[in-house]
Amino acid sequence: MANASGVLKQIAIKEETTYGTLPTASGAQLLRRVDASFNLTKDTYESNEIRPDLQTADMRHGVRRVSGKLNGELSPGSYAAYLGALLKRDFAAVSALTGLSLTIAAGSGSTYTVTRGSGSFLTSGLKIGQVVRLTAGVFAAGNLNKNLFIVDMTATVLTVIVLNGTALTAEGPIATATITVPGKTTYVPTSGHTDKSYSIEEWYSEISRSETFAGCKFSKASFQLPPSGMATIGLDVVGKDLGQAPASTRYFTSPTAVSSSGVVAAVNGVLRVGGVTMATVTGLNFDVDAAFSGDPVVGSNVVPTQFAGRVKVTGQFTAYFSDGVLPAAFYDETELGIQVALTTTNDAAAEFLSFSLSRVKVGGADKSDGEGGVVRTFPFTALLNGSGGTGTAHEASTIAIQDSLAA
Repeated sequence: MANASGVLKQIAIKEETTYGTLPTASGAQLLRRVDASFNLTKDTYESNEIRPDLQTADMRHGVRRVSGKLNGELSPGSYAAYLGALLKRDFAAVSALTGLSLTIAAGSGSTYTVTRGSGSFLTSGLKIGQVVRLTAGVFAAGNLNKNLFIVDMTATVLTVIVLNGTALTAEGPIATATITVPGKTTYVPTSGHTDKSYSIEEWYSEISRSETFAGCKFSKASFQLPPSGMATIGLDVVGKDLGQAPASTRYFTSPTAVSSSGVVAAVNGVLRVGGVTMATVTGLNFDVDAAFSGDPVVGSNVVPTQFAGRVKVTGQFTAYFSDGVLPAAFYDETELGIQVALTTTNDAAAEFLSFSLSRVKVGGADKSDGEGGVVRTFPFTALLNGSGGTGTAHEASTIAIQDSLAA
């Protein structure tokens, strides 16, 4: 008799049209994972009746729920749809900026400036924390198609860092130039929130066993950005019920293969804290929690609705104790911005993910002790940037994400 093997398990997912109802069987996507498990759970109730035989006579099953966890290595395009669902806004493209007159010059440190002759970068939809590329114009070859991380901006000037550390050539003005924002972006909007649910199937081919789960919502994402090794993501799922009774045939027919993009790592990228490029940070972790909740109702063995809560972003970073700048953010309760861009390779136009938390408050500054460098731990909470939005340098949001391969 065969036994199920985890390495042969396939997990397929598809957005639902009706909450808690399996969608059509075609067009599902196989999930990329390190490990993942989805299970039906039930409340149980045991009789408290006092009996002369001194025994428990009954136990019943109660409300049914789905719980799940998907752990993966962070890669462009692989989790964009589910992060968009978590933030309650689909990823959307930012229109390319065409017909520009641009001048490139060296800035301070490792930065460069890209200055336009007229018009406004702010009203064109660019934001601090995004990655852009110069994709058209008679530029020096080394200036074209490089990932440029926006670290500061005004209406007419972008201050950028080249993500792979190579140089830009000072030149310009270059006429009829184009700036492209690769991929798509999302953020927690102030209105027009989406409410998406998915059906998920676990398929065990060697024992011909299918288990489907319906009404699944992504409730939390946990990002781990270690100083060495792959960046990782953990996605928590809450769901309504089984999609159908376990079956011997696969429900989602011919699902799309898992994505093939590279995995991002913290060594390939740039981290900015408080407007400064950091070389002393030893780790960065943060959670995005959508705080779904739902209560049982009389006459039903499932929770009928998962209600949205506030989207909370919390985390911590650790850094060597090198000066008083970061501790002062805690002591003085001053706000910081955190922006990070991570690439899959060191190529000039490598695929990437970027995150911008433009308004952050630090909640501590504890120090380690012992041999080696002293490390301070800075827990933080990201807050709504009420000064952001259209025509400004930031989104009116707690967090913004750009994915170069978001569909």
